[in-house]
Amino acid sequence: MREEPRLRVAAFRPDDDRLDDAVELLESLGADPVPDPMLAVDPATVAEGSDATEDEDGDETPVTPRTDADFVILTSKTGVELAAAADWDPGEATVCAIGQSTAEALHEAGYGVDVIPAEYSSSGLVEALADAVDGTKVEVARSDHGSAVLTDGLEAAGAYVHETILYRLVRPEGAGESATLAADGNLDAALFTSSLTVEHFLDAATDRGVRDDAIDGLNEATVGAIGAPTRETAEDAGISVDVVPDQADFEALACETVEAAAPTHHE
Repeated sequence: MREEPRLRVAAFRPDDDRLDDAVELLESLGADPVPDPMLAVDPATVAEGSDATEDEDGDETPVTPRTDADFVILTSKTGVELAAAADWDPGEATVCAIGQSTAEALHEAGYGVDVIPAEYSSSGLVEALADAVDGTKVEVARSDHGSAVLTDGLEAAGAYVHETILYRLVRPEGAGESATLAADGNLDAALFTSSLTVEHFLDAATDRGVRDDAIDGLNEATVGAIGAPTRETAEDAGISVDVVPDQADFEALACETVEAAAPTHHE
């Protein structure tokens, strides 16, 4: 009996342990991973502002979350790692993580975690904090592509919100193998983990001259989006989304998308 071909599934995680974990997970599900990092981290530094400083080694000083807030919100593992590397001290602030992976990164860095919303999203965090932040200072430390849902929602709840940009998310050079595969009809599934991964995928496809064909290829494949904002970005661009997991984490996204692409193929 001839063995069925393995699903070719694109993962767009940053090129670090998250991409390694994604590859391992997809292989465990019986898929053939296409690791195509669409995000790279460009840390922000104090030198980019008006008060440029350097440390004793001559390196630019990294930006850290403010230390005078009542609540501090971290929205990603990357943000936590950058804050920890700069020896950030939250003091007496209530530390909030937008989801379990961020909370785990905080614990690994030696920080306590006081709040994790039931729904791992900006709106879920607003709901978790809405009754507690009126009249307080809230620090939101994240990337330059954070959703206004979080800051606007907290301000509507009566908080004084300050946002610190810890890093920018850029498209790595060379990204886009998955776009070529999709355009050629050789991609079975794609796992979009943010609106920015959708935008960078399309930018990479445009650079390669295959944008329309890549969209057509995705619409013949199975597309997973990690949450409603990511789904909306994809659909606005003409990409049909087949899977949005109830739990906004990569494992749920991968498992449900692979299952939808080829039910029980990995059993």
